[in-house]
Amino acid sequence: MKPVLWFRIVAGLLLLFAIGHTIGFLTFQPPTLEGQNVWKAMNTVRFSAGTSSFSYGDFYTGFGLFITAFQLFAAWLAWSLGSMARREAPSARAIALGMSILQLFSLALSLRYFSAGPAILSGLTAACLIIAATSSDSNAGQIATKPLATIDA
Repeated sequence: MKPVLWFRIVAGLLLLFAIGHTIGFLTFQPPTLEGQNVWKAMNTVRFSAGTSSFSYGDFYTGFGLFITAFQLFAAWLAWSLGSMARREAPSARAIALGMSILQLFSLALSLRYFSAGPAILSGLTAACLIIAATSSDSNAGQIATKPLATIDA
């Protein structure tokens, strides 16, 4: 398959990841009484930082939404890399390899702190990025030149 299609698949996976993450963290309800007590404390116990007052629940929500925004940006970037791969393959390849390293970190963190779902999506995304980067046409973006015809006089 061409790199453009691989980058489009990555964009879809990242969009799916963003949707799943957002729904998951916004609808999470602790299943045990102990977890419910922690959840309640996170959202009711407030502390001051500078001139503002926060709860750990505020941080949880803020960081969760930040991750959603980051994932949506990454999906847009992957989609854009599909177009970029046609014109500037080496640049697209470099960005894709950087994104694949990020997804490998996401895979490790998901295995350690989260669950199989995010780990699988991170692994699939990393694999697709690596395939897209390594299948990029190394001649893309170069202007094809033909030898100039000589004029016989």
